[in-house]
Amino acid sequence: MLQSMTAFAARSGQTETHAWTWELRGVNSKGLDLRLRLPDWVPGLEPVVRAAVQSRVARGSVTLGLRISARDSGHGGLQIDPVTLRSVLAMLGRVEAEAAAQGLSLAPSSAVEILALRGLADSAAPEPETAPLLAALSADLTPLLDEFMAMRASEGAALATVLCDHLATISTLTSRAAEVAEARRDQIGETLRASLARVMETAAGADPDRVAQELALIAVKADVTEELDRLRAHVAAAETLLASGEPVGRRLDFLMQEFNREANTLCSKAQSVGLTRVGLDLKAAIDQMREQVQNVE
Repeated sequence: MLQSMTAFAARSGQTETHAWTWELRGVNSKGLDLRLRLPDWVPGLEPVVRAAVQSRVARGSVTLGLRISARDSGHGGLQIDPVTLRSVLAMLGRVEAEAAAQGLSLAPSSAVEILALRGLADSAAPEPETAPLLAALSADLTPLLDEFMAMRASEGAALATVLCDHLATISTLTSRAAEVAEARRDQIGETLRASLARVMETAAGADPDRVAQELALIAVKADVTEELDRLRAHVAAAETLLASGEPVGRRLDFLMQEFNREANTLCSKAQSVGLTRVGLDLKAAIDQMREQVQNVE
Protein backbone atom coordinates (compact mmCIF):
# COMPACT_ATOMS: atom_id res chain seq x y z
CA MET A 1 0.00 0.00 0.00
CA LEU A 2 1.18 3.49 -0.85
CA GLN A 3 2.42 5.48 2.15
CA SER A 4 2.09 9.22 2.60
CA MET A 5 4.82 11.13 4.43
CA THR A 6 2.23 13.32 6.17
CA ALA A 7 0.88 11.98 9.49
CA PHE A 8 0.41 12.75 13.18
CA ALA A 9 0.08 10.62 16.31
CA ALA A 10 -0.08 11.39 20.04
CA ARG A 11 -0.21 9.10 23.04
CA SER A 12 -0.07 9.36 26.83
CA GLY A 13 0.95 6.82 29.45
CA GLN A 14 2.01 6.49 33.05
CA THR A 15 3.55 4.29 35.71
CA GLU A 16 3.41 4.57 39.48
CA THR A 17 6.20 7.12 39.42
CA HIS A 18 5.94 8.97 36.09
CA ALA A 19 3.50 10.18 33.45
CA TRP A 20 4.41 11.01 29.84
CA THR A 21 3.05 12.29 26.54
CA TRP A 22 4.34 11.47 23.04
CA GLU A 23 3.84 13.59 19.92
CA LEU A 24 4.92 12.27 16.52
CA ARG A 25 4.65 14.36 13.35
CA GLY A 26 5.69 13.69 9.77
CA VAL A 27 5.85 15.80 6.60
CA ASN A 28 7.45 15.34 3.21
CA SER A 29 11.22 15.38 2.72
CA LYS A 30 13.76 14.18 0.17
CA GLY A 31 15.14 11.63 2.66
CA LEU A 32 14.62 10.53 6.25
CA ASP A 33 15.14 13.51 8.54
CA LEU A 34 14.55 12.33 12.11
CA ARG A 35 14.42 14.93 14.87
CA LEU A 36 14.12 13.71 18.48
CA ARG A 37 13.20 15.87 21.44
CA LEU A 38 13.72 13.56 24.41
CA PRO A 39 14.63 13.98 28.09
CA ASP A 40 18.35 13.42 28.50
CA TRP A 41 18.10 11.94 32.00
CA VAL A 42 16.77 8.56 30.79
CA PRO A 43 19.89 6.64 29.68
CA GLY A 44 19.47 4.54 26.55
CA LEU A 45 16.19 6.16 25.46
CA GLU A 46 17.42 7.91 22.30
CA PRO A 47 18.95 4.85 20.55
CA VAL A 48 15.84 2.81 21.33
CA VAL A 49 13.54 5.47 19.89
CA ARG A 50 15.72 6.13 16.86
CA ALA A 51 15.96 2.44 15.95
CA ALA A 52 12.20 1.94 16.38
CA VAL A 53 11.31 4.84 14.08
CA GLN A 54 13.90 3.96 11.44
CA SER A 55 12.59 0.39 11.31
CA ARG A 56 9.13 1.67 10.31
CA VAL A 57 9.76 4.88 8.36
CA ALA A 58 11.84 5.02 5.18
CA ARG A 59 11.40 8.66 4.16
CA GLY A 60 10.06 11.94 5.50
CA SER A 61 10.81 14.71 7.97
CA VAL A 62 9.78 13.15 11.28
CA THR A 63 9.71 14.98 14.62
CA LEU A 64 9.14 13.01 17.82
CA GLY A 65 8.75 14.76 21.18
CA LEU A 66 8.39 13.29 24.65
CA ARG A 67 7.46 15.04 27.89
CA ILE A 68 7.86 13.21 31.21
CA SER A 69 6.67 14.39 34.61
CA ALA A 70 7.05 12.80 38.04
CA ARG A 71 3.86 11.70 39.78
CA ASP A 72 3.20 12.53 43.45
CA SER A 73 4.16 9.41 45.36
CA GLY A 74 3.07 10.70 48.77
CA HIS A 75 6.65 10.76 50.05
CA GLY A 76 7.39 14.44 49.42
CA GLY A 77 8.21 17.17 51.94
CA LEU A 78 11.32 17.90 53.95
CA GLN A 79 13.52 15.04 55.00
CA ILE A 80 15.66 15.59 58.16
CA ASP A 81 18.97 13.83 58.53
CA PRO A 82 18.90 12.59 62.18
CA VAL A 83 22.67 12.13 62.39
CA THR A 84 23.30 15.69 61.24
CA LEU A 85 20.61 16.98 63.61
CA ARG A 86 22.29 15.37 66.66
CA SER A 87 25.64 16.74 65.59
CA VAL A 88 24.24 20.28 65.15
CA LEU A 89 22.49 20.23 68.55
CA ALA A 90 25.64 18.96 70.25
CA MET A 91 27.65 21.75 68.67
CA LEU A 92 25.09 24.36 69.76
CA GLY A 93 25.30 23.03 73.31
CA ARG A 94 29.07 23.33 73.34
CA VAL A 95 28.92 26.88 71.96
CA GLU A 96 26.39 27.98 74.58
CA ALA A 97 28.42 26.34 77.41
CA GLU A 98 31.63 28.05 76.29
CA ALA A 99 29.84 31.40 76.00
CA ALA A 100 28.40 31.05 79.53
CA ALA A 101 31.86 30.17 80.89
CA GLN A 102 33.15 33.45 79.52
CA GLY A 103 30.21 35.42 80.88
CA LEU A 104 28.53 35.90 77.49
CA SER A 105 24.82 35.63 76.90
CA LEU A 106 23.65 34.25 73.52
CA ALA A 107 20.21 34.60 72.04
CA PRO A 108 18.42 31.28 71.89
CA SER A 109 18.44 29.52 68.50
CA SER A 110 15.07 28.98 66.86
CA ALA A 111 13.98 25.82 65.11
CA VAL A 112 13.74 27.71 61.81
CA GLU A 113 17.35 28.81 62.06
CA ILE A 114 18.45 25.28 62.81
CA LEU A 115 16.49 23.84 59.84
CA ALA A 116 18.11 26.42 57.56
CA LEU A 117 21.53 24.95 58.17
CA ARG A 118 22.91 23.27 55.05
CA GLY A 119 22.65 19.51 54.99
CA LEU A 120 20.12 19.21 57.80
CA ALA A 121 16.86 19.28 55.85
CA ASP A 122 16.57 18.21 52.21
CA SER A 123 13.44 18.47 50.09
CA ALA A 124 14.96 16.93 46.94
CA ALA A 125 13.51 13.63 45.85
CA PRO A 126 15.84 10.69 45.45
CA GLU A 127 17.19 9.96 41.98
CA PRO A 128 14.59 7.89 40.06
CA GLU A 129 15.29 4.38 38.91
CA THR A 130 15.20 4.78 35.12
CA ALA A 131 15.34 1.15 33.96
CA PRO A 132 11.62 0.43 34.61
CA LEU A 133 10.71 3.77 33.04
CA LEU A 134 12.77 3.00 29.93
CA ALA A 135 11.04 -0.37 29.59
CA ALA A 136 7.60 1.24 29.91
CA LEU A 137 8.43 3.93 27.36
CA SER A 138 9.81 1.36 24.91
CA ALA A 139 6.62 -0.69 25.17
CA ASP A 140 4.47 2.43 24.69
CA LEU A 141 6.42 3.44 21.59
CA THR A 142 5.06 0.53 19.53
CA PRO A 143 1.37 1.53 19.63
CA LEU A 144 2.40 5.14 18.98
CA LEU A 145 4.18 4.08 15.79
CA ASP A 146 1.25 1.83 14.86
CA GLU A 147 -1.08 4.82 15.03
CA PHE A 148 1.36 6.97 13.07
CA MET A 149 1.79 4.37 10.33
CA ALA A 150 -1.98 3.79 10.15
CA MET A 151 -2.48 7.48 9.39
CA ARG A 152 0.30 7.38 6.79
CA ALA A 153 -1.41 4.41 5.15
CA SER A 154 -4.81 6.14 5.21
CA GLU A 155 -3.35 9.28 3.67
CA GLY A 156 -1.47 7.10 1.19
CA ALA A 157 -4.66 5.34 0.06
CA ALA A 158 -6.31 8.69 -0.65
CA LEU A 159 -3.15 9.84 -2.40
CA ALA A 160 -3.07 6.72 -4.57
CA THR A 161 -6.61 7.45 -5.77
CA VAL A 162 -5.63 10.99 -6.73
CA LEU A 163 -2.50 9.81 -8.53
CA CYS A 164 -4.42 7.16 -10.46
CA ASP A 165 -6.89 9.82 -11.57
CA HIS A 166 -4.02 12.00 -12.79
CA LEU A 167 -2.51 9.03 -14.64
CA ALA A 168 -5.85 8.34 -16.31
CA THR A 169 -5.99 11.97 -17.44
CA ILE A 170 -2.44 11.80 -18.81
CA SER A 171 -3.24 8.56 -20.61
CA THR A 172 -6.38 10.08 -22.16
CA LEU A 173 -4.51 13.19 -23.28
CA THR A 174 -1.75 11.04 -24.77
CA SER A 175 -4.32 9.17 -26.82
CA ARG A 176 -5.87 12.46 -27.85
CA ALA A 177 -2.44 13.76 -28.90
CA ALA A 178 -1.94 10.66 -31.05
CA GLU A 179 -5.28 11.31 -32.79
CA VAL A 180 -4.45 14.95 -33.44
CA ALA A 181 -0.97 14.04 -34.67
CA GLU A 182 -2.42 11.48 -37.09
CA ALA A 183 -4.97 13.99 -38.33
CA ARG A 184 -2.28 16.57 -39.07
CA ARG A 185 -0.13 14.06 -41.01
CA ASP A 186 -1.77 14.79 -44.36
CA GLN A 187 -1.69 18.50 -43.64
CA ILE A 188 2.06 18.40 -42.95
CA GLY A 189 2.60 16.44 -46.17
CA GLU A 190 0.70 19.00 -48.20
CA THR A 191 2.59 21.85 -46.50
CA LEU A 192 5.95 20.27 -47.29
CA ARG A 193 5.01 19.62 -50.93
CA ALA A 194 3.89 23.22 -51.29
CA SER A 195 7.11 24.41 -49.70
CA LEU A 196 9.13 22.25 -52.09
CA ALA A 197 7.31 23.71 -55.08
CA ARG A 198 7.93 27.27 -53.90
CA VAL A 199 11.62 26.61 -53.33
CA MET A 200 12.05 25.08 -56.77
CA GLU A 201 10.31 28.04 -58.37
CA THR A 202 12.37 30.72 -56.61
CA ALA A 203 15.76 29.05 -56.19
CA ALA A 204 17.36 28.79 -59.59
CA GLY A 205 19.76 25.91 -59.86
CA ALA A 206 18.67 24.28 -56.59
CA ASP A 207 19.22 20.54 -56.46
CA PRO A 208 15.75 18.95 -56.19
CA ASP A 209 17.11 15.90 -54.41
CA ARG A 210 18.92 18.04 -51.84
CA VAL A 211 15.84 20.13 -51.18
CA ALA A 212 13.72 16.99 -50.84
CA GLN A 213 16.18 15.60 -48.29
CA GLU A 214 15.99 18.77 -46.19
CA LEU A 215 12.21 18.72 -46.25
CA ALA A 216 12.26 15.04 -45.26
CA LEU A 217 14.42 15.92 -42.26
CA ILE A 218 11.90 18.59 -41.29
CA ALA A 219 9.13 16.01 -41.51
CA VAL A 220 11.10 13.60 -39.27
CA LYS A 221 11.67 16.32 -36.71
CA ALA A 222 7.96 17.04 -36.65
CA ASP A 223 7.10 13.39 -35.98
CA VAL A 224 5.94 12.87 -32.36
CA THR A 225 5.53 9.10 -32.48
CA GLU A 226 8.50 8.44 -30.16
CA GLU A 227 7.30 11.00 -27.62
CA LEU A 228 3.85 9.45 -27.52
CA ASP A 229 5.31 5.95 -27.16
CA ARG A 230 7.46 7.09 -24.25
CA LEU A 231 4.51 8.81 -22.58
CA ARG A 232 2.54 5.56 -22.77
CA ALA A 233 5.52 3.65 -21.34
CA HIS A 234 5.80 6.15 -18.47
CA VAL A 235 2.11 5.73 -17.65
CA ALA A 236 2.55 1.95 -17.49
CA ALA A 237 5.67 2.33 -15.32
CA ALA A 238 3.87 4.67 -12.92
CA GLU A 239 0.95 2.25 -12.60
CA THR A 240 3.39 -0.55 -11.75
CA LEU A 241 5.10 1.57 -9.10
CA LEU A 242 1.79 2.55 -7.47
CA ALA A 243 0.77 -1.11 -7.26
CA SER A 244 4.12 -2.32 -5.87
CA GLY A 245 3.43 -1.45 -2.20
CA GLU A 246 7.02 -0.28 -1.73
CA PRO A 247 8.42 3.19 -0.92
CA VAL A 248 8.38 4.56 -4.49
CA GLY A 249 8.34 8.32 -3.96
CA ARG A 250 11.85 8.91 -5.33
CA ARG A 251 11.23 6.80 -8.44
CA LEU A 252 7.89 8.46 -9.07
CA ASP A 253 9.50 11.87 -8.74
CA PHE A 254 12.13 10.93 -11.35
CA LEU A 255 9.41 9.54 -13.61
CA MET A 256 7.53 12.84 -13.41
CA GLN A 257 10.62 14.58 -14.77
CA GLU A 258 10.56 12.20 -17.73
CA PHE A 259 6.84 12.87 -18.25
CA ASN A 260 7.52 16.59 -18.33
CA ARG A 261 10.42 16.21 -20.77
CA GLU A 262 8.27 14.33 -23.28
CA ALA A 263 5.43 16.85 -22.96
CA ASN A 264 7.85 19.72 -23.61
CA THR A 265 9.22 17.99 -26.71
CA LEU A 266 5.69 17.29 -27.91
CA CYS A 267 4.82 20.98 -27.69
CA SER A 268 8.01 22.02 -29.48
CA LYS A 269 7.22 19.65 -32.38
CA ALA A 270 3.50 20.37 -32.50
CA GLN A 271 3.34 22.70 -35.54
CA SER A 272 -0.43 22.82 -35.07
CA VAL A 273 -2.75 24.65 -32.74
CA GLY A 274 -4.65 21.48 -31.83
CA LEU A 275 -1.57 19.48 -30.84
CA THR A 276 -0.09 22.42 -28.95
CA ARG A 277 -3.29 22.73 -26.94
CA VAL A 278 -3.20 19.02 -26.04
CA GLY A 279 0.48 19.31 -25.13
CA LEU A 280 -0.23 22.20 -22.77
CA ASP A 281 -3.05 20.22 -21.13
CA LEU A 282 -0.60 17.35 -20.69
CA LYS A 283 1.92 19.64 -19.00
CA ALA A 284 -0.76 20.93 -16.61
CA ALA A 285 -1.85 17.39 -15.68
CA ILE A 286 1.77 16.32 -15.17
CA ASP A 287 2.50 19.31 -12.93
CA GLN A 288 -0.58 18.54 -10.81
CA MET A 289 0.49 14.92 -10.42
CA ARG A 290 4.05 15.91 -9.57
CA GLU A 291 2.80 18.08 -6.69
CA GLN A 292 1.02 15.07 -5.20
CA VAL A 293 4.02 12.79 -5.75
CA GLN A 294 6.04 15.01 -3.38
CA ASN A 295 4.03 13.50 -0.47
CA VAL A 296 4.69 9.87 -1.40
CA GLU A 297 7.18 7.99 0.80
